Amino acid sequence: VNTRYYYDGGSMICLNGKIAVQGEQFSLNNVEVYTAILDLEDTRTFRGQFSSRSMQATNAQVYPRIQVDFSLSLDDDVAIPYFQPIEWQYHTVPEEITLGPACWLWDYLRRSGQGGFFLPLSGGIDSSSTACLLLAMCHLVCDAITNGNIDVLSDVHRVVSDKTYTPRDPKDLACKMFTTCYMGTVNSSEETKENAKRLAADIGSYHLDIKIDSAVSASVGIFTMTTGKTPKFKAHGGSVRENLALQNIQARTRMVLSYQFAQLSLCSRGLSGVLLVLGSTNFEESLRGYLTKYDFSSADINPIGGISKTILRQFILYAKEKYNLPSLDKIIQTPPTAELEPLTAGKITQKDEEDMGMSHAQLFDCGRLRKMSKCGPFSMFCKLIHQWRDAYSPRQVSSRESEAFFRTYSINRHKMTTLTPSYHAESYSLDDNRFDLRQFLYNAKWPWQFRSIDEQVKTLEEKDKRNSRHGNTRFGKRKDLDYARMFGGPEREQKAGRAFFTDKTPDAGAFVAMETETASRNFSICTDPSIVSVKYDAGCVAMTATTDRDENEILAHDRQCSTRSEPGFKGRKRCASLVSEDLGVTETLKGSIKKRRSSISGLKRSLSTSATNSRFSNLGATWWKPWTWKTST
Repeated sequence: VNTRYYYDGGSMICLNGKIAVQGEQFSLNNVEVYTAILDLEDTRTFRGQFSSRSMQATNAQVYPRIQVDFSLSLDDDVAIPYFQPIEWQYHTVPEEITLGPACWLWDYLRRSGQGGFFLPLSGGIDSSSTACLLLAMCHLVCDAITNGNIDVLSDVHRVVSDKTYTPRDPKDLACKMFTTCYMGTVNSSEETKENAKRLAADIGSYHLDIKIDSAVSASVGIFTMTTGKTPKFKAHGGSVRENLALQNIQARTRMVLSYQFAQLSLCSRGLSGVLLVLGSTNFEESLRGYLTKYDFSSADINPIGGISKTILRQFILYAKEKYNLPSLDKIIQTPPTAELEPLTAGKITQKDEEDMGMSHAQLFDCGRLRKMSKCGPFSMFCKLIHQWRDAYSPRQVSSRESEAFFRTYSINRHKMTTLTPSYHAESYSLDDNRFDLRQFLYNAKWPWQFRSIDEQVKTLEEKDKRNSRHGNTRFGKRKDLDYARMFGGPEREQKAGRAFFTDKTPDAGAFVAMETETASRNFSICTDPSIVSVKYDAGCVAMTATTDRDENEILAHDRQCSTRSEPGFKGRKRCASLVSEDLGVTETLKGSIKKRRSSISGLKRSLSTSATNSRFSNLGATWWKPWTWKTST
């Protein structure tokens, strides 16, 4: 089928929400058939549980029935064993990264009719991850052939141009269809060179080690001969523009040589066919544009283009154990570097995260907010001051988010038009403008957004100064909460060794409880003035009414409030979670509307009001996070 989607399998047979059979996921089989024995009477019984279906059936038009001597089952089917429901088996994240791209690579290779893959192996995490995915592909192919898949064996014969060849093991197959190449310069270290060499030996690929200094010098020489100016690195007294240009020459030279070797390397070995060039640029680098346009990130396909570097580290650790690759130990410890600037005493001085001004984890946070939440500069700042509050002040967040991310994101967004086709399996991954229809050219100054951020930073710093006079800091790392500022001056009461904070102002209706005996602090907010007493029940906060209203009145009040705050609420259990931004921990309230228990509707109204009021006027106040209700086994 001519489509841009790859079906990963995982078909199933279900009955009334129960899984009878789960098909294999990430398989190389072209066709898989699964069967299960189901009882159709169970379907009728299940449908009969819904009264709405019965009412519709009574009002439906009656059709004449024709009796036919036919049955979907045998007369003596009582003795046939019935299926037993199974639990759905999920792959872990490293397993999905291993199997998904590996299947996609094999499918792309066999459909393209080429002779294998060519990978510029730099000795870093990104290119090493791509190499490990190729090894995973070879394992899948060998396993399929061992299990008797003649279609896969036929595809192998066509790829390697040898109808008598049968792979002995994954390393033997990798040597046939996988070529790696370390393209070093005077700016490359011996450490990364040895990393690439050891990994290629562990994988079994056909490895090349070349120097590209002559090609780089030729490019610089042409410019010098034409203009009379010799560009210099910044370390040698050159300007920033010269420094960047000399780095780009090296990167683009690697791309040109990659395609040259991909076309001719098999020919030089007396083999037929052409290799597909693999890219190894991760999600964060593509998002921020930390790559050279038309460098070796420009390839035929890129199996890691939609995967975060944070996740790739997990995959590297998994691949090391699964495929017994001890060479990955050294690669994991090596800091990410482009190796495009001069070395100092033979050591690497250029670091990717220093060049970007952000860590890959921070870029991952920005990327998720930009792609999934569609956040602009200001709305991203509003979220990051809470997400990064334990490490950075609002001004530091503004500097990283505004300058280190959005400015470079805007300048480099044109590079999105030339991104290599990648494997996409996550909501945060980049796409090629099929779904993300935002423009490619932005005003990199973002005048209104950056000005609004600066105003909010000043406001937050002024409030922090005022609070610091009373011993409380809004964005500091202190563990004491500024309840007076948040809830209008609570009074402290001591009860049974536990500290309670209550605000008995009738119109405020805000009540807070904190347990000091445990590390977790639970507090609740309720806008109903009639609910004033707070107590603990098995680690949960429960609120009860102080008036003598009977149970029906309380439930009626709850239903009336819930209609305004949450349509369709019928007394189900609800739980909300608040984040106290002066503590940086999640404060949890568990509640249930049953008999004389808590008014969750009032809590939800309070949460909604708090979120609306603090959106622009009080960014340092509470910020809620989704919380999953945990049921007992």
